[in-house]
Amino acid sequence: MPEQLNKKASPIMVIIAFAIVYIVWGSTYFFIQKALAGFPPFILGAFRFLAAGLLLMTWCSIKGEKIFDKKSIRHAAVAGILMLGVGNGLVIWVEQFIPSGLVAILVSSAAMWFVILDKPKWKENLRNTSTVLGLIIGFIGVILLFAEQVMQTLNNSQGSTQIVGIVLLLLAPIGWAAGSLYSKYNGTTTVSVSVSTSWQMLAAGAIFMPGILINSELTRFNWQEVSADAWFSVGYLVIFGSIAAFSAYVWLLSVRPATQVSTYAYVNPVVAVLLSVLFTSERVTLIQIAGLIVILGSVLLINLAKYRKENNLKKEMAYSK
Repeated sequence: MPEQLNKKASPIMVIIAFAIVYIVWGSTYFFIQKALAGFPPFILGAFRFLAAGLLLMTWCSIKGEKIFDKKSIRHAAVAGILMLGVGNGLVIWVEQFIPSGLVAILVSSAAMWFVILDKPKWKENLRNTSTVLGLIIGFIGVILLFAEQVMQTLNNSQGSTQIVGIVLLLLAPIGWAAGSLYSKYNGTTTVSVSVSTSWQMLAAGAIFMPGILINSELTRFNWQEVSADAWFSVGYLVIFGSIAAFSAYVWLLSVRPATQVSTYAYVNPVVAVLLSVLFTSERVTLIQIAGLIVILGSVLLINLAKYRKENNLKKEMAYSK
């Protein structure tokens, strides 16, 4: 879809929107772990996405937007289940056992899966040297981190649980990329982006419900025992993580080049690691830092062709004037 950028966007608003996407999305890993201190994982996921979806849907209804369209709801539900149910759901589950900083580092590998799963773009992407090199380097970074976790768990009583967590975490970016690509190729213009996002969140929240029953979370969960800190974390995830940051992201796509907006992928894991080190007892190892550098380097290589293409288009436009 060609980009039609709004040149009249306020520079201050652009800066604020970028700050929200950079910092808030990077901080959600930290606040998920804090929320898990008071909420079981499936209840946390259901509450977060149902609350966010209902709030956003209510706002869309107040503005008089079209809410119900069967085709739009169906496509939004599939995308929401893959992105938020599988992608974020696995992150929530895994953060019970694995430090939030490491989770953020591994999830940053989503850029690789966008290339691998985007079948219509295989011919273009897989013929590009920098993209293929980026994929190879990225997988080396993931293997490096996975090997480190295996070595650490050999002398750990919870080793098997952490290994399962790492394997599940490798699936999270696949779910996010698959859902994003499904949304891209099956999008509809019959409802607004905000309405579609609302349905995505509601579908994701609903998919957590069977997990609540299977995991018997209601029988051992007492709402009155949830700490104020956990409630604050959930509120942050609902308002800032699931509504404000995504809205800022969508708005930025309308006023700035997509390649510029996609720089959040470089910043989010760094923010997550810093919060993890500064405000928790978690420790980031040299191998994890190396893995982060390797994965972010691979993301840069994967996007290098897009950056070059965008610059060439700008030069062509400048010469044509």
